[in-house]
Amino acid sequence: MSQYEAEIKRRRTFAIISHPDAGKTTLTEKFLLYGGAIAQAGQVKGKKNTRAATSDWMEIEKQRGISVTSSVMQFQYEGYCINILDTPGHQDFSEDTYRTLMAADSAVMVIDAAKGVEAQTRKLFKVCAMRDIPIFTFINKMDREARDSFELLEELEKELGIETYPVNWPIGCGKEFQGVYDRGSRKIIHFTSNGGAKAATATEVALGDPNLDALIGGRLHQQLTDEIELLDGAAAEFDLDRVRHGKLSPVFFGSALTNFGVEPFLEHFLQMTTAPLPRRAGDEIIDSMDDAFSAFVFKIQANMNKAHRDRIAFMRIVSGKFEADREVYHVQGGKKIRLSRPQQLMAAEREIIEEAYAGDIIGVFDPGIFSIGDTLCTAAKKFTFDPIPTFAPEHFKRVRSLDTMKRKQFLKGMEQIAQEGAIQIFKTPYSGMEEVIVGVVGTLQFDVLEYRLKNEYNVDLYMEGLPYEYLRWIETDDGQPVKEEDLTLGTDTKLVEDYKGNQLLLFGSQWAVNWTQERNKNLTFHEFGGARF
Repeated sequence: MSQYEAEIKRRRTFAIISHPDAGKTTLTEKFLLYGGAIAQAGQVKGKKNTRAATSDWMEIEKQRGISVTSSVMQFQYEGYCINILDTPGHQDFSEDTYRTLMAADSAVMVIDAAKGVEAQTRKLFKVCAMRDIPIFTFINKMDREARDSFELLEELEKELGIETYPVNWPIGCGKEFQGVYDRGSRKIIHFTSNGGAKAATATEVALGDPNLDALIGGRLHQQLTDEIELLDGAAAEFDLDRVRHGKLSPVFFGSALTNFGVEPFLEHFLQMTTAPLPRRAGDEIIDSMDDAFSAFVFKIQANMNKAHRDRIAFMRIVSGKFEADREVYHVQGGKKIRLSRPQQLMAAEREIIEEAYAGDIIGVFDPGIFSIGDTLCTAAKKFTFDPIPTFAPEHFKRVRSLDTMKRKQFLKGMEQIAQEGAIQIFKTPYSGMEEVIVGVVGTLQFDVLEYRLKNEYNVDLYMEGLPYEYLRWIETDDGQPVKEEDLTLGTDTKLVEDYKGNQLLLFGSQWAVNWTQERNKNLTFHEFGGARF
């Protein structure tokens, strides 16, 4: 095997998804701890003097204790090169999570042991199922009172429609949580707490060891023996092929807060998950082992470094090897470009890199030429990766700057944040941009918009709610743009265009969508922008 092939095969790129407060960002932090990327883990929530979590780099995230933007981190662990994509758990940021999943080869789903499967988990699971990617389940917070483990497995299978295979099994819960039983090695991994900021101390003991009663207590020993017997008789058989096609989810138990069960999970996961997967470009499949470089942009983030007012385009390398200062072809721009200052990231911290391989996530300086879904490849072999869909927003507000003298900053801020995909902005055709209509998937995005305009562009906003709930991209039979007077529209319907010039209709109700479609036969409606399903 060549060094090139070996480098790609040792890479693992995965996203961590969950409902808010299930402990996703804490688990990410502990992976970094075990990988040696950080010396001490920070708490996600806490008092003013506690450390913020490494993956929460935006100031509003540190204040609220939530992730509102996907973070990208790379670290090495036992010969593997790991790219973690930490996603927002809050449902208001589900679109950012979806785009991030497009860049991942597998997903780690974090479940709260007391709450089980929650609404946002179901949504995210459906996205994973659409892409047929492996899903690994980490049942977290076993250090607190938890639901029955068999009950949790049953709920996972029923709610998500996927079979489960418990790779390990918890010993107690709450204050009695002492470790996990590994079903493969038939050994008990007993943990000793040391505050959670440092790696937990683990002791391995065989199941039949005579000292087990003294270590975990006679009652827990008997309970574990009974549960293992039940588990071995009832659980699905392990099948790695089914795992890799998203049909069987390996389940692990632990506590990210105390580090109990985190390292066993990481080790099993890295062995089970895949090396970088191919991606589709129309009728063509682009394999990770192809020599020719290719990548796609899945995220754009402005002002990660407030002092430099810069924009970073995050790219997933699909094939080949990337080398600093090499020239690549930007398909959507139709020209060759040199990617400047390629970086790998640890949340907001950056390191300039000289090379990267298929599976890696890199950030490059964006002078304003990239959009989400753009393809980069070699000029000799041009193709376009399948587009990343844009979701239709469900909440709309009219937005303008309170200070008319700050029009330039207002326009710049709105366009930059819209290009990141955090919001969608629209205007009335043939009008200026003094005020815009902002559409979002979740209302918390309005708070983030207001916060960022104020802190990054020094612009105070006036926002007014609008009575629209539905949006459709429109296409005419002849491909030409339309004027509002040429359409038959109801009073709760409005024609708008986005900042790329695409035409759309806003509606106050589903009834209005149907009514308009019936009376404008020359229009085709689309629920998603970019991709067509």
